[in-house]
This record gives sequence, structure tokens and C-alpha cells, in this order.
Amino acid sequence: MGKYEYKVPQLYTSALFEEGNSIAWPLLSQTEYPWEAIPGIKDFIKSIGPTLPSDEYDSPRPGVWIHKTASVAPSAFIGDDVIICEGAEIRHCAFIRGSAIVGKNAVVGNSTELKNVILFDCVQAPHYNYVGDSILGYKAHMGAGSITSNVKSDKTLVSINFNGEKLPTGMKKFGAILGDNVEVGCGTVLNPGSVAGKGASIYPLSSVRGFVPAGCIYKRQGEVVERL
Repeated sequence: MGKYEYKVPQLYTSALFEEGNSIAWPLLSQTEYPWEAIPGIKDFIKSIGPTLPSDEYDSPRPGVWIHKTASVAPSAFIGDDVIICEGAEIRHCAFIRGSAIVGKNAVVGNSTELKNVILFDCVQAPHYNYVGDSILGYKAHMGAGSITSNVKSDKTLVSINFNGEKLPTGMKKFGAILGDNVEVGCGTVLNPGSVAGKGASIYPLSSVRGFVPAGCIYKRQGEVVERL
């Protein structure tokens, strides 16, 4: 099957995120499906970074912009092509490898690693998380030790499983998309190409593949129930 031979409105950018709530919205708003923005994160940062007001953002070195109200622990590592927005908190030993947008009032916690990501405003990845080649929507929360797995073990291109069908993305590296207000339980693995709709909840210690519908609770593979 070729790429996008059929449409899945539940996976549209507009279905997963409310407009705004991220400095990266101009990039996302150009996409039909949000993962289409992932390869362009670095270039978007390079283009928008120099336009950020110098009275609001510090630029400790070329390619890095940190809002003056953000809190960055001395032990945190900040790589290349990074924007850290107003009120964000980067805690002890956070590892931001690069190509990362950390939204307003977001939390990147102890030993959390980010790589090629967009964190919307008020996202929390506070304890021992790995988030790579992924997008986390407004107020999404990653429980302690939960991670996005962004490369398949056989290194083939990532597809999204949706109602027994596979939607190809054409991407080798693609972790997860979490819609607004998604809760991910502790110790969960979001396998490559996982997508959770707005307000979905995922039980701790889950191994998630494919799509979790908006407003539903993922208990285990094959058991996804509507929230009462």
C-alpha cells in the first residue's frame, strides 16, 4: 500500500491537538498528520530561533534559546538546536540532545532524555523518561520510567496500526504522538508509531502499539475501554 492511500481523520493533527499551545504550532498547522512535522523540527528551530525577542530569551550559544523565566539545573545538558520556553523547568541531569522544543511551563525531569521532539505547553516528562522523534500534546504526562521507542527492532519503516490496517509513515525513526491531556502510566513503553488521542489514559507497565482512541483507557493489548 502506498503512503496515505486512505484517510484517517482520528489521526489528523487537528483531531489530536487544540490550535496553539505550542511555539511550534506554525509547523504543525501545515501538516495533515502530526508525524509529518517530525523531520522538520530542526530546521523550524533554526528558522524561528533568531526571531525570538532578545529581551525575553537568552542565547547562551548559537542555536540555543532559553527563556529568561525558565529554570535550568546546572547539571542539565542542552545540545544543539533547542528552544526552552517561558516558565519551563529543566531538572537535574536532564539530557536534551538536540532538536527539541520545550513548551511553556513544561517539565523535563531528572535523567530524562529528549531528542528531536516537540513538547507542547505544560507537558510533564518528570522522571527517567526517554522521548525521541515524538510529539507530546498540551498537558500530556509521562509517568516515571515511561519511554517512547523510536526505531523498530528490524529497522524497517514505521507504520501505524489502526483498526487492523497499517498506515505507512515512510519514517525509520518515529516514536509516539500523544494528544492533549494524555496520561501515560509508569514504566510504559510506547512502541514505534504509537498514537494516543486526546484525553486517553494508559495503564502502568503497558506495551502500547498502534492507536488509542480519544477519551479511552488502555488497560492491555486488546483491552481498550471508553472512560465512564
